[in-house]
This record gives sequence, structure tokens and C-alpha cells, in this order.
Amino acid sequence: MHVNTSDVRGAAADGGPLILLVEDEQSIAEPFIAVLRQAGFRAELAMTGADAISLVGLHRPDVVLLDLGLPDLDGRDVCRRIRSGSDVPIIVVTASGTVTDRIVGLELGADDYVVKPFAAHEVIARIRAVLRRARGAVADEQRPLSVRDLRIDAGARRVWRAGAELELTRKEFDLLLRLAQEPGRVVSREALMSDVWDRNWFGSTKTLDVHIGWLRRKLGDESDTPTYIRTVRGVGFALVPDEEAGR
Repeated sequence: MHVNTSDVRGAAADGGPLILLVEDEQSIAEPFIAVLRQAGFRAELAMTGADAISLVGLHRPDVVLLDLGLPDLDGRDVCRRIRSGSDVPIIVVTASGTVTDRIVGLELGADDYVVKPFAAHEVIARIRAVLRRARGAVADEQRPLSVRDLRIDAGARRVWRAGAELELTRKEFDLLLRLAQEPGRVVSREALMSDVWDRNWFGSTKTLDVHIGWLRRKLGDESDTPTYIRTVRGVGFALVPDEEAGR
């Protein structure tokens, strides 16, 4: 079951970004939809994981606010399935606030993480932040980048290595693109977390190391002697340009 909230949006929300709220507790969903409307957003409510997956394809929302505790599907599976077919920004909501759970959510492809109970203004701020990042990524589209045998098409979000296309996840692509924008220059861990995940992120950056590891494997880097992505211990990472390869 899903509830279309177009009848309660109000004039202020007309034409605003569409937020898909995935929440099975009516006592939480109804007041939060009102908050979204007051903040200038349109809203669609899904009360099951199956409806959430369907509505992402049907309505193409601007942001998905996904509660992980759903009655029919594990919210983590819903996140994974949405991400497999869409680049829509996802903010996951859970009652568990451990760093491990935050990392799991982000590694599944979520863009941010909110813990219950939450303040409505905090969630609104996070929604606006992921919208700014998503729009910034579109604004930054440019001619394809070439670094060594890599060709990166930012607009199409496609990557080729030696003419063969690589299958990268959203975060892997964003990391590679960020590094390729400044080949040879070390990009700090903090800058990568800010640009690819969230400026408000705090706590462990283990998820960055995990994604760098996955990206290296897809680039064919040897784990002990990577030649594409260089680690500067305690600082960050750099994409090695032609003139430095093999040193």
C-alpha cells in the first residue's frame, strides 16, 4: 500500500523536489509529510519496501528517505535494489546508530544516514545537502577525462580502461571521478568523504578504504603494489598520471 500525498502538499510545495518517504509507521509518516510540505517539498509515501522500489521507477523522486525497519523487506535489501537501478540520493533512517551500521548503509549505496529519534530540521538539512551535491554533480559534467588508459565520461557516468568498459558502483565512480579531476594530486580523506559522501559525516572513514579497495580491484591494481591509485598514509589518495606510472 502507498499513500499519494498530492492532496496535502499545498501551494508552497508545487514544483518542489519530490521526496519519497519510505516509512511504515503512520504516526511518524503523517507529521513528517507535513514538515516536508512546509519546507517546500512534494512528497510520496511508501509503507512497504516493495512499494518503495516500484515508486522509485514510477515517479523518479529527487531523494528517497528510507526507513530500514520495514514490514515486508529488509530495508538494506530495498536500498541495494533501488541503487542497482537508480542514482537517486538515498538517506537511510534507522533506530540503530552504531558506526558499523552507518558504514553498512553507506556501503549499500546510501548517501547519508539519520538515526531515530531525529529532529525534523536535521533531516530537512540533510535532504537539502544531498540535493546540492546531486545538482553539483550535474553542473560539473564536462568533456570526458582521460588519465593514462582510463576514459571517464562524467555526463554518462561511464568509465573505460584500455577500451573496455568498467562496471562501477555509484560511489566507486564518484571516487574515481574526484581523483581524476586532479591527477597526481593527493586528495585528503576528509575531502573525499565530504565530496563523495557527506560534509556532516563524522566517525570512522573505514568505508572509504573499502570503496578504494573495490575500485582498485576493478582497475586491475595489485593489492600490494597498486599502480593507479596511490595511498599517502594518513593523508589520502591520488590517481597516478602517465608521467608517474611505474615509478
